[in-house]
Amino acid sequence: MKASRFGRNAAIAVIAAGALALTACGSDNATNTTAGTQAASGSKVTGTLTGIGSSAQGAAMDVWKTNFASANQGANVQYSPDGSGAGRKAILDGSAQFAGSDAYLKDEEVAKAKDQCGPDGAIEVPVYISPIAIAFNVPGVTDLKLDATTAAKMFRGEIAKWNDPAITALNPDAKLPDLKVTPVNRSDDSGTTKNFSEYLSAAAPAVWKDKADGVWPASLKGENAKGTSGVVKTVTDTAGAVTYADDSAVSGKLGTAQIKVGSEFVKISPEAASKAVDLGKPVEGRGANDLAIKLDRTTTEAGAYPLVLVSYHVLCSTYAKQETVDLVKAFEKYVLSAEGQKAAAESAKSAPLSSALSEKGVKAIESIKVKS
Repeated sequence: MKASRFGRNAAIAVIAAGALALTACGSDNATNTTAGTQAASGSKVTGTLTGIGSSAQGAAMDVWKTNFASANQGANVQYSPDGSGAGRKAILDGSAQFAGSDAYLKDEEVAKAKDQCGPDGAIEVPVYISPIAIAFNVPGVTDLKLDATTAAKMFRGEIAKWNDPAITALNPDAKLPDLKVTPVNRSDDSGTTKNFSEYLSAAAPAVWKDKADGVWPASLKGENAKGTSGVVKTVTDTAGAVTYADDSAVSGKLGTAQIKVGSEFVKISPEAASKAVDLGKPVEGRGANDLAIKLDRTTTEAGAYPLVLVSYHVLCSTYAKQETVDLVKAFEKYVLSAEGQKAAAESAKSAPLSSALSEKGVKAIESIKVKS
């Protein structure tokens, strides 16, 4: 039996438990979990917290900001969804107090963080789990099955038509048209791109020989657009287009493919994403309070959806002012709480963190202190 050091419960059980608590906004009851939030319990924090980063986190951040501000008069969180790469750059150069990133820090970023955040550098705390959809616009086709090799060939331009034998072999009952496949990728440095290319390079290495990276390979032709909303709009407006995007942003006008895992095809869902994260392991060489997760993209575990992103809040281990430390701790504890995770799940279709992972996150947040 496989076990994860992060010890996740099934997402359904977490959702059921989270439903017992009201959201922070307007709640009459303080949370009864160890991830209890200062927002829910009424502790006073003031000031403005500035974040930049993941566009995939956009819907979740909107509800987190609103609920937190409602429960903490005088406190405000600003967040600009400029992409994971922009977020990591911002916290490393000091222009933001936290970053939203759909990819954990590179080793060189871990080292650089010490210049801005002190000798213990930055810490990465998972706040959001979501499957990445392979979203498509093919008139008359709503159900599609793909394996990693076929998907990789489509995004490399090696499969040019939707009725290509490789696609029809996986979808014998679908009426696939003689329509051009138009792959659409992110134009910005994106954590979603990093996760998608990591999946392809691991699950289809014979086809996807480019290194996993947040920047799409320049050698590949196709359409591109900035941000999650940009690629989704382009695909929505283009018959035959296909892209990769956080599932929360995919409109009902687009189809989403099932992906092959082992001998079966798995539908995209928060529960399947959670199961894949459960199989992950801590990234080696990180600090005691860093919770970066290395995912198993080639798992054959039944019901797991390995094309998933774990989105982090990247925080400094020390800040110059106590007011900032207090505000960071209060906001992040709300985000990690059962009610914070439930609010995100309802607004963004994300999978809530397990109570065990939330508790680890709270412990990491508690380690943040004022620079000496």
